[in-house]
Amino acid sequence: MNSLSKQQVDQIIQDLTPPNEHWQQKARAHLDTLTKPLGSLGRLEDIAAQIVAIRQGEITEPLNKGVYVFASDHGITAEGVSAYPREVTYQMVLNFLRQGAAVNVLANLHQAELHVIDVGVDADFQDIPGLLHHKVANGTCNMLHEPAMSDEHLAQAIEVGAKIAANAVASGKTIIAIGEMGIGNTTSASAITCALTGASPSLATGRGTGVSPEAFTHKVSIVEAVGLKHFSGAPNPLPLDVLRCVGGFEIAAMAGMVLAAANHKLIIIIDGFISTAAAALAVSLAPATQGYLIAGHQSEEPGHKLLLDHLNLKPVLTLNMRLGEGSGAVLAMPVVEAAIAIYNQMATFTSAGVSEASS
Repeated sequence: MNSLSKQQVDQIIQDLTPPNEHWQQKARAHLDTLTKPLGSLGRLEDIAAQIVAIRQGEITEPLNKGVYVFASDHGITAEGVSAYPREVTYQMVLNFLRQGAAVNVLANLHQAELHVIDVGVDADFQDIPGLLHHKVANGTCNMLHEPAMSDEHLAQAIEVGAKIAANAVASGKTIIAIGEMGIGNTTSASAITCALTGASPSLATGRGTGVSPEAFTHKVSIVEAVGLKHFSGAPNPLPLDVLRCVGGFEIAAMAGMVLAAANHKLIIIIDGFISTAAAALAVSLAPATQGYLIAGHQSEEPGHKLLLDHLNLKPVLTLNMRLGEGSGAVLAMPVVEAAIAIYNQMATFTSAGVSEASS
């Protein structure tokens, strides 16, 4: 048992409760009075009811939107699991800060404030402006040979996410998108998926950044070896052990942010495979967290569908993406805004003087 990180998690979730069922029922009743056939807006009605329950009726427009991209390096890159070199994590953080990445374009388009957080990039950013400096260490250890991080580093990374969530609340955010950047982190997410769902490495592992067929076979073998090393004697490992042994600093920080954001009753849109792995760990630690999650999309990574099924989440979008960065989560934001606008602005049969359907 990881006493330090468990203590950290317990402190974050001490007041966490599921979204309010009374408000969920109240929202459904209101949706049924709107000028449309019952249930005809499908998932939009589900999303609206979920948000009313999360916010307990407080769903003022426009939403105050934030996007949080956590960046870290992974020691497992030494095993050749990625098509890109480790230095790309550092280079992409600079690209985020220069407004050059896909998530920058999408965040600007949808008026969501973007924050980039260094949790463990193997580089010295000094005092570069625009970056949130919360480095735990210069990347994780090589999980093929040893745990990815110490309990102390795990607790620090979880705390980073909790602090970022508190800052989001303090700045008035009502909805957040969570993404990441870290070369090698699909290997980590695959190992997490196997540990949480019991799936085989061949089913949980994808091509990540686009590795060749030969490199993919190698990557699957690495995920299998990592699982055997850390969990061969523990068929149902504890989530904190999973995170410590095969996670990443950015994954731990995202898990901490999900837990704290749920505790603060924020609407949480998760992105792709890696952020969903973090969310799955958060739900394993505190099941009440699940009701605060919206799956922005389903990526091309096969492990992502396994995790979404594990969490019983239906993606808002399916666009064959596998980018990360929070891009798919940001793309889902307009759909969520549409659900809220319909709930708030659409006329009822009574107010519009429209006859309802006969029973």
